[in-house]
Amino acid sequence: MSSSFLFLFHFLLLVLLCSASASGSTTSSTSIPADASALLSFKSSADPSNSNPLLFSASISFCQWTGVSCSPARRVARLVLESLALNGTFAPSTLARLDQLRILSLKFNSLAGSVPDLSDLTNLKALYLDHNLFSGPFPASLLSLHRLRTLDLSHNFFSGSVPLPLTRLQRLVVLQLDSNAFTGTVPPFNQSSLKSLNMSSNNLTGPVPATALLSTFGSPPFAANPGLCGAVVRRECRSHLSFFPHAATQPPSPALPPSLNGPRQGFLLSQSSATPSRSPHKRALIAIGFMSATIFLIGFLTLILALRKMKRHKLTGHGKIHTPEKSANGSEQTTTEDHEEPTAAMIMEIPEDKDREKDKAKNLGKSGCLTFCAGEAPGYNLEQLMKASAEMLGRGSVGATYKAVLDTRLILCVKRLDAGRIGLAGKEDFERHMEAVGRLRHPNLVPLRAYFHAKEERLLVYDYQPNGSLFSLLHGSKSSRAKPLHWTSCLKIAEDVAQGLSYIHQASRLVHGNIKSSNVILGPDFEACLADCCLSFLLDEQFFETDGESRFYRAPEARESNRRLTPRSDIYAYGVLLLELLSGKSPLDHQDLVSRDLPAWVRSVREEGESVDDERLTMIVDIAAACIQLSPESRPTAWQVLKMIQEVKEAEAGDGDDDSDLSTSNP
Repeated sequence: MSSSFLFLFHFLLLVLLCSASASGSTTSSTSIPADASALLSFKSSADPSNSNPLLFSASISFCQWTGVSCSPARRVARLVLESLALNGTFAPSTLARLDQLRILSLKFNSLAGSVPDLSDLTNLKALYLDHNLFSGPFPASLLSLHRLRTLDLSHNFFSGSVPLPLTRLQRLVVLQLDSNAFTGTVPPFNQSSLKSLNMSSNNLTGPVPATALLSTFGSPPFAANPGLCGAVVRRECRSHLSFFPHAATQPPSPALPPSLNGPRQGFLLSQSSATPSRSPHKRALIAIGFMSATIFLIGFLTLILALRKMKRHKLTGHGKIHTPEKSANGSEQTTTEDHEEPTAAMIMEIPEDKDREKDKAKNLGKSGCLTFCAGEAPGYNLEQLMKASAEMLGRGSVGATYKAVLDTRLILCVKRLDAGRIGLAGKEDFERHMEAVGRLRHPNLVPLRAYFHAKEERLLVYDYQPNGSLFSLLHGSKSSRAKPLHWTSCLKIAEDVAQGLSYIHQASRLVHGNIKSSNVILGPDFEACLADCCLSFLLDEQFFETDGESRFYRAPEARESNRRLTPRSDIYAYGVLLLELLSGKSPLDHQDLVSRDLPAWVRSVREEGESVDDERLTMIVDIAAACIQLSPESRPTAWQVLKMIQEVKEAEAGDGDDDSDLSTSNP
């Protein structure tokens, strides 16, 4: 009896142990880390069709998934999912579970809907949600992220007001809210940490607070907000000014600098501050003054008419002859030759020139108007553009470029296309192409803001970039031997240009077509931006046979026709540019080096004593060599070039995880 009992006891014990073992085995085999689960949940909503290169596979560690970087404790610290064509939504309770996340970038996708609650991401330092389709009000949960240093919500469809608590984020360094539909007023930002601000291209209204910080930024961060006013944006606030008598009792608006207070405003302000007087003596003085001014005006007009008649019948061909001459830098300058003694006709030239300018502006206005790109709200009109003071910056492949300063103090870059070089004759073809180019928006492209077409006149309007071109940086000094840029600067510019080029090739069916150092412009933070994007298709075929400067950058298969321009010909030009960047030499100096030892040549021309790892320099030169292969099929794509350059940067940065590095390009 006892032996049977013992046998039964041992049997039951064995069954329980096996059951527990099986249960434990099942649990361990089916459980996945919490961070991996959060990533998979995000993927299911952000990529509902499962059709993009976002590789989240259970066969490898989640720390090796696309765009994921982990801390030593195997927690997700960075998530960089850029330009992956994600076209779903940012679902709640997905990435918000990554409580150790420091950098999150989802830029250049097509994510739609609202931004979920991210208040649990208390360690987040950089958030890039720009260039998506997000909508709704400003994400309120972001206001509790007090470690946030970089916030980019630009180029979306956010609406509503910009919340005041943003001014309490004392670690915020970069705030980009441009190209949305925000309304209301500008908060009084004044935190000392804020170094970069952009709120342009919204629907903001009212006076911009004249805080110490915003006053140093000036008007550029608030461009294309027609309803903004005040001293910061140098635009008069007229809410208290009126031509009606009762306006005299209203208090004046905040004072603007004296140079911006026109005579009419000054007169109205002086009226409002004066005590009304009904003294008959003062009334008489006012009447006498009015009559004197009227008599003077009539006499002046009579003199003008007489002088015009005199010039028409007698004095043609006299005066000053304005002759354009070429300056040392290739731009046109005007010289003046004095001929006969000053005559009435000469006195009349200035008012008549002004009349001609006005007539030209009117004629252009009748023939069309500015077309603003990418749905941007008009911040100025054609008449303002034609009246702007202009300074020629240079003449390029497609026409002359001018710096235009509007009467609102807004500074633009205007390219006037050369009618003799433009091959597209039809207005519809031109406008269709410009619409496609105008939709391109990327931090490393100079955006086309507006364009104009009327008969032989074609104007393109861009943002003005104050820091010049890469060509000027490399070759601008004639007094000393040109020196290559510092290695770190070379890597940064090479990556910036590759970012912009990769975006053009991925976001559209366009090609740049004219990559060269003079078309790489340095932005306000010295970021490299591609200019003259996708304009080569407008050029006449004969141009390709005569263009000297661009010829050295042009791929062999595309040197005689713009019809052969392809993404692979852009890559060839990029390779030539990369060698120019590394060596400091113009393409003319290294056009015969394709078959030589390029790494040895680059090392020989770079500055002696510069601390550059020989292996990494060779890696970059090898990228350039791959780009300038004679066979188009042998050249890498822009995306592959970008990834290779980023690998070199990762090797340069090492495996350390510096809190101060918030760049998404080095995850």
